[in-house]
Amino acid sequence: MSDTPLTLSKSQAQRIVLLSQGLGQKKSNNKNTTATLQNIKKMSYVQIDSISVVERAHHHTLWSRQPHYTPAFLDKLIKQKHIFEYWSHAAAYLPMQDYRYSLPRKAAIASGEKHWFERNPELNSQILKRIEQEGPLQAKDFEHKRSDKAGWWDWKPAKKALEQLYMEGKLMVSHRQNFQKVYDLTERVLPSSIDTSLPTDTEFCRHLITRYLHAHGIGTAKQISYLRKGYLKKVTQHCNEMLASGELIKVHVADVTYFALPRIESLSNKRINQQQLHILSPFDNLVIQRERVKQLFNFDYQIECYVPANKRQYGYFCLPLLLGQRFAGRLDAKLERKTQTLELQNLSVEITSAEAVLESLKTALPEYMRFIGANLVALKKLSIAGKSMKNSEFNHWCSQFALP
Repeated sequence: MSDTPLTLSKSQAQRIVLLSQGLGQKKSNNKNTTATLQNIKKMSYVQIDSISVVERAHHHTLWSRQPHYTPAFLDKLIKQKHIFEYWSHAAAYLPMQDYRYSLPRKAAIASGEKHWFERNPELNSQILKRIEQEGPLQAKDFEHKRSDKAGWWDWKPAKKALEQLYMEGKLMVSHRQNFQKVYDLTERVLPSSIDTSLPTDTEFCRHLITRYLHAHGIGTAKQISYLRKGYLKKVTQHCNEMLASGELIKVHVADVTYFALPRIESLSNKRINQQQLHILSPFDNLVIQRERVKQLFNFDYQIECYVPANKRQYGYFCLPLLLGQRFAGRLDAKLERKTQTLELQNLSVEITSAEAVLESLKTALPEYMRFIGANLVALKKLSIAGKSMKNSEFNHWCSQFALP
């Protein structure tokens, strides 16, 4: 194999990244769990998030790739034991076939090498015995009187113990009820066919590298090791070894060198639907690495729910807008569930062809409303290239959307 790196334009690299992520081409019409499972496998994980300003991240991310997706699909996959809940860079749903590669983290936490919560062997033993005898239980099934002065972060001891046992691998989440975890013994949740042998460091690093590159197309060692802190040196070493063996290639994009799988060149010339607009979750796999998105797409994105109100530029819960292979703006959205109204607090269009964005949004917005259960929509503010629209222009676009 030639040692000459493959040089790609930024546009080609963008296409590779989007296609690897399951975005950019005609949306699937599949209305079943098979497509949902395929998407989870393609992305390698889907982040779970508790924020429900509009819709929770795991549902939103899957819907972006499968327009007929419903939360019932995910529930069914959990019940069928095709996916499981554990930790990626954050809480996530992962393909059950990858269960073995969750074991290094579990072993490190169980041994005390990595910290989670304080270990309480006596309480842990009592909890395991109750679940063994009574079946799956939630944190609320363990009574505890908490101090009036306790803060929201001061979890009751049983909750901490349950999470510790879960992170150690002794318990798994069998399902969720009203978004609350239901814990059961690992041996009762895990399919008997699953390999539970602890992978070697080499096996784990190679898995991390190949899964990331299948899901993202290209990546630096730093980006790949984002999924497992403390592994940068090991990932770099194994990337170089896989490069020497021909399992990986180097790719130059602008002034950055990435690693990629050899199949990557076949994706670089595929077409992207440039008129298709995706309303993405702030926790979508495509945008979760903010510096990478800035580097490849020139999109400086930050979710501002963690930013003090007086310092927010775009709004509390801004959804990235992807038009074709360009990030075209962001939409600060909120679902008012009582009135089933999608409130667009601020629609910010950030590219010069603003009319193309707004036209595409006229198709994408009704689809998004059906997904989240909204019957009405209210536009509060519209800005283009950082400037608020004049009343006449604003009223014109409101009428185009048939908005109040």
